[in-house]
Amino acid sequence: MVKKVAMVFLVCLAICGWAIQPALAEYTVGAIFSVTGGASFLGDPEKKTAEMVVEKINKAGGINGQQVKLIVYDDESDATKCNLLAKKLITQDKAVAVIGPSVSGLSLAVVPVFEKEQTPLISCAASYKIVHDEKTGKPYPWIFKTPQSDSLAVEAIYTQMQKMGISKIAIISVTEAFGASGREELLRLAPTYKIEIVADEKYGPKDTDMMAQLTKIKGFAPQAIINWSVGPSQVTVVRNWRDLGMEKITFFQSHGFGSRKNIELAAGAAEGVFCPLGACNIAELLPADHPQKQVTMEYMNDYKAKYNEPLSSFGGHAWDAMNLLADALKAVGPDKAKIRAYLETKKGFVGQHGVFNFSADDHNGLTKEAFQMVVVKGKDWALAN
Repeated sequence: MVKKVAMVFLVCLAICGWAIQPALAEYTVGAIFSVTGGASFLGDPEKKTAEMVVEKINKAGGINGQQVKLIVYDDESDATKCNLLAKKLITQDKAVAVIGPSVSGLSLAVVPVFEKEQTPLISCAASYKIVHDEKTGKPYPWIFKTPQSDSLAVEAIYTQMQKMGISKIAIISVTEAFGASGREELLRLAPTYKIEIVADEKYGPKDTDMMAQLTKIKGFAPQAIINWSVGPSQVTVVRNWRDLGMEKITFFQSHGFGSRKNIELAAGAAEGVFCPLGACNIAELLPADHPQKQVTMEYMNDYKAKYNEPLSSFGGHAWDAMNLLADALKAVGPDKAKIRAYLETKKGFVGQHGVFNFSADDHNGLTKEAFQMVVVKGKDWALAN
């Protein structure tokens, strides 16, 4: 009898002890990136950057004394898998917010999931449609994004063209979501900038030769060509442009060209090509008084030291997303609704891709001034005149 009483006492003591122990001191944050698959050139630096940022936060003591637990999933550039992982992060992993996905198509695919579950998502993809509900004309309440929108990139390119006296152009774009969205903006904004589009060509994401489309464009004698795509196809287009001897027709790439690996893969063909990029791509070239000089130099040095490789625009998108979320957690804790409200009113956040000023009408928080127009010179970026 005594033994039984003693046993019950010990069990009760253990239960009470467990009950009064504090929960694990951590905030759970989710991320979905295309670490492998066709968009791995985006997802790999994003994953590395997000992990680096969280490691730095935790080494410094975490947020409000809490460690940050980052759960990263690879969607393998697949929409179905991305959707399933989004649901898993919310329902099983209990993430208070999620950053990613890497590409526009996958981000658009998971918007309904995060809206339904009322969980903040900070996308690392570019299309303005990610944060714009066309039915209401307003942003989706729970969706934010850090890359400059394609509409802002178009404005930056057209502004540069006006400076260069260019008014007659051709466009060529990939048929995926990123290319389709960019093409829409190129067509929509052209009249505003008095730009005449004399040719409008397309190609598939797996096409390996665009000679036919470029030959058609050449026949219209435009002053410039704008290509809108990401991945290997954007390198193929510029190499074809060079092979066809079309150098007198100025070539512009979208902001999707924002990796020095693209210059390397172009094997000299990208010399003279223009594109709008975020400040993190050209940290060394920024003047000392530039508002982003300090954060871009710090990120560049940290990333190179940790991974021994050059950074890209895409990792910068994850840096902005993770640090924005960290700011929100520090200010309001892990309450989803409060995180959402905080992000929507965040002003003056100095990031890798601009100074963000969010509002109820703008869940991207950037203007065309977030872009620096650069040109490939000596197999590297240089500031354009």
